[in-house]
Amino acid sequence: QVQLVESGGGLVQAGGSLRLSCAASGRSFTSYTMGWFRQAPGKEREFVAAINWSGGLTSSADSVKGRFTISRDNAKNTVYLQMNSLKPEDTGVYYCAAGSRWPGVYNYWGQGTQVTVSS
Repeated sequence: QVQLVESGGGLVQAGGSLRLSCAASGRSFTSYTMGWFRQAPGKEREFVAAINWSGGLTSSADSVKGRFTISRDNAKNTVYLQMNSLKPEDTGVYYCAAGSRWPGVYNYWGQGTQVTVSS
């Protein structure tokens, strides 16, 4: 199995920035597509961004295009989500996920990290 641990969440004012990190352990990190998802209170989990094993392919939800950037450092077994120009509607629990192929079919999930954007 793959274990995923998110960090970097917190409270930030609208217009501010946060960088989330997801540290992976267990099976080979470099073989996985990695994704970020989020879930606001009372709402369904939604896709945020994904990156393939090499970092050469990325995708993101329309709601975060131009503001969020996903990246990975395979040497550190870590995937990042840089979040800029944050809006209150970005508030939610952000989850890191590992998938078996591109586009991702996600098999493993982290516990999540809370992001709260105040107005």
